[in-house]
Amino acid sequence: QVQLVESGGGSVQAGGSLRLSCAVSGYTSRNYCVGWFRQAPGKAREGVASVYIGSGSTNYADSVKGRFTISRDNAKNTLYLQMNNLKPEDSAIYYCAAVPSGGYCPVSFTPAYWGQGTQVTVSS
Repeated sequence: QVQLVESGGGSVQAGGSLRLSCAVSGYTSRNYCVGWFRQAPGKAREGVASVYIGSGSTNYADSVKGRFTISRDNAKNTLYLQMNNLKPEDSAIYYCAAVPSGGYCPVSFTPAYWGQGTQVTVSS
């Protein structure tokens, strides 16, 4: 069973930075699409960034391009989301997610596995 555990959320002022981490366990295959989603109050959950483990290919939502970076440390089985120049509209619960994949890994992929979420709050 794949398990995802996020950490690193918190409160920050606009313009600040945070790094989210997601410890992944339960799989050894590189044929996985993993990524980050977020959900703000009253809004639908949206894809933020994704990466295909096998190739390292990444995708980002337009709203975060140039500010957020997704990366993974395969040796540590950990996924990261570095968030810079944060804006109040980035405030949301951020979820780590994963799905087995043969290479298809869009930013809004359909996850099979979800983490529990971590809160990010950006004040103006």
